[in-house]
Amino acid sequence: MSQRPDTAAPTVTPAAEVDVDEALVRRLIKEQHPDLAALPLAPAGSGWDNAMFRLGSDLAVRLPRRAMAANLVEHEHHWLPLLAPRLPIAVPAPLRTGRPGGGYPWRWSVLPWLPGEPADVSPPAPHQAVPLAGFLRALHVAAPPDAPVNPYRGVPLAKRDELVRARLQRLASLLTPNAIAVWESALSAPAAVNTCWVHGDLHARNVLVDEGAISGVIDWGDLCAGDPATDLAAVWMLLDDAHARRQAIRHYGAVEDGTWLRAAGWAVSFGTVLLETGLADHPRHARLGHVILRRVDEGPGPGELH
Repeated sequence: MSQRPDTAAPTVTPAAEVDVDEALVRRLIKEQHPDLAALPLAPAGSGWDNAMFRLGSDLAVRLPRRAMAANLVEHEHHWLPLLAPRLPIAVPAPLRTGRPGGGYPWRWSVLPWLPGEPADVSPPAPHQAVPLAGFLRALHVAAPPDAPVNPYRGVPLAKRDELVRARLQRLASLLTPNAIAVWESALSAPAAVNTCWVHGDLHARNVLVDEGAISGVIDWGDLCAGDPATDLAAVWMLLDDAHARRQAIRHYGAVEDGTWLRAAGWAVSFGTVLLETGLADHPRHARLGHVILRRVDEGPGPGELH
């Protein structure tokens, strides 16, 4: 679920603007990376923005399925190889890039295949609270002046207030009052003073888990400079145990006043958009949204995050 225009009305999964099938991918590989053409190729799923194929046992091919995602791929090509060496969890830094061709209009990527299943299918064990906190701390360093900015991630929560309140209203019959209270507390928290690198989309489908351990963090199209609270919402999006969530907060370390309150607000924002769009046409996203909002309800909550 990467960067996209937000609206105040329910949305559905965007339609593909280009049909990305196995025949197209084989043709692109044969033309541009012929040394890889003999490897087995198989579809490995599609999200809002990209289609993924497994190439052999160790590689993946990832291709945008719409123009907005094509712009985000450029961020991954440029920045992810620079960030990857200092991150303690594997990320799919591109090994090769592909050009438009054969009727396909955008750049694409050949990536390492990372082991594991998405965290909504294979949840991380509670002891992964500490590795998750360490990953976030390693990522959240000052970004250079030319780092990308993102109008939907890393921004002040006030910019999302109208949209989130509208979703909270439409979903009122499915929520407890605590979701609104958490959002109100997040809005009243001090604004971020310092910005840093943020992944921007750390929900469970973008985190891989192998035998209970977080084995990879994928889909970096929303990478940008912004408020780290955007990523810290992952504490509620990934950890099902309330004690583990508290442990992650403790191990992440010192933060500016209000950061964790804003993080809980971001969890409400992610949870409501996943739940609402999921109810429209994507049951897996609906389950994700429901789980996130349940965890926010269970805590830690506003009174524990000051």
